[in-house]
Parts: sequence; C-alpha cells; structure tokens
Amino acid sequence: VIAGKQSVDTDNNQAAQMLAAKLGIPQACFAFKVELGEGKATVQREIDGGLDTKEIALPAVITADLRLNTPRYAALPQIMKAKRKEVKKTTPADLGIEVSSATKVLGLIEPPARKAGQMVASVDDLVNKLQNEAKVL
Repeated sequence: VIAGKQSVDTDNNQAAQMLAAKLGIPQACFAFKVELGEGKATVQREIDGGLDTKEIALPAVITADLRLNTPRYAALPQIMKAKRKEVKKTTPADLGIEVSSATKVLGLIEPPARKAGQMVASVDDLVNKLQNEAKVL
C-alpha cells in the first residue's frame, strides 16, 4: 500500500501507520526511493543525520515523501485538446445498475429560533448574569 505522508488526520501522519498496525504488516515512512525485490522492498528516507535505508518484507505500507515521484505536467496543446474532447454522460441504468435509497425520511423539523443576545456593561454584570440567570457558574 502506497500512501501520502500528509492526510486529513490533521497532518499528524498517523493514518498509514494505523493501517499497517491493523493489517499486521510492516511499514516504512517518508520514502524518497523504493526498490522492489523478491518478497521485499528497500526503502530510503531522509533523516536529520543523512539517509536511512530499511529493508522490509512485502506486503507493506509505505508512505511517500514529495521526492518519491517526478510529476508529469501537461503541455498547452494537450490541455487545449482536452478542452475540446466530448465528455460522455452515462446514467446508472446505462451501466445496468439499479439505484435505490436505503434511507427513509420520516420528517423534517426546524430547530427552535435562537434567543436574542444580551449586552453587558462590565465583567461583573456578565458574571452576575451567568450565576443568577443562566445558573452556569
């Protein structure tokens, strides 16, 4: 499994590691060079002191560093050709798929309207209102 090192887990870099733990397979993080062998992978990554090389058994989870791949950029003629290309529209029925919803709406109720806020002149007034009126302090 190849995954990015950044994800929607608030950039904590934990989704791929948790996947490896759940699957019970080895992991290698921040790979900038991967060489596949017979039943194993050699992974190089950059660390503070230089380069670190690990050999792991396959299958494994490997997270990619930004230098793992060289992106391919489209040339202007290719972009212009793509703009003119027809986009075919298909429906699920065209593909032989029957779509039905498993969700049943029983009803819709609007939430109650919010009460108007109150302005206070000082912090003492705010604390008094929170203690005596709202009873939250």
